[in-house]
Amino acid sequence: MSDSEGYTGQRETMVREQIERRGIYDPGVLAAMRAVPRHAFVPTDQRDWAYSDGALRIEMGQTISQPYIVALMTELMRLKGGETVLEVGTGSGYQAAVLAQIAGQVYSIERLTALAEQAQQVLDSLAIKNVEIHVGDGTLGLTEHAPFQAIMVTAAAPKVPKPLLEQLDEGGRLVIPVGSKYNQILEVWQRQGAKYTHEMASAVVFVPLLGDEGWNEKDWKKSRFW
Repeated sequence: MSDSEGYTGQRETMVREQIERRGIYDPGVLAAMRAVPRHAFVPTDQRDWAYSDGALRIEMGQTISQPYIVALMTELMRLKGGETVLEVGTGSGYQAAVLAQIAGQVYSIERLTALAEQAQQVLDSLAIKNVEIHVGDGTLGLTEHAPFQAIMVTAAAPKVPKPLLEQLDEGGRLVIPVGSKYNQILEVWQRQGAKYTHEMASAVVFVPLLGDEGWNEKDWKKSRFW
């Protein structure tokens, strides 16, 4: 997709004012955020706000995350380049495209077939070749491609899914929002042999992670606080 409509300038402003000013300094992350055309991943009627400082709605009740949160979660993974990465929750495909600028291979899982197909079409149109999208229950991970040097979950879980921890490589990092509908914390887990350490990074708001190791829709609707 062409940037002839002036999107390049908007993207540069987004990176400078929304991301760098908030303390994101990783050169690879900043380069990725400058490279990926966010407007390509949002519905046509949302493109005037593609580089605004906030999340935007996409199809099927899902969202594309605020640019700062995309950059923050990417930086927290501490990618050096060439890693095999798992993303849980493809959504629009934007986060996968950002990860693909740094990682060697990105596997992404989406439970909604229509969203997965649409994201794949956009990635194909941008000639992003190192993202492979799967349809399924992301809370179970992808054992056939494990271990992963980094895993990112782009939906809120009631607790960290055990299969995702098990699929981390030695020293690998898992970035995931954990909590209820109105009270979520972005957590970072790291594997050290058979043990895991974790830290809390930021308060966030995400749609629910639905699946065997996540929320079911009934419990999510009843969820209010911790």
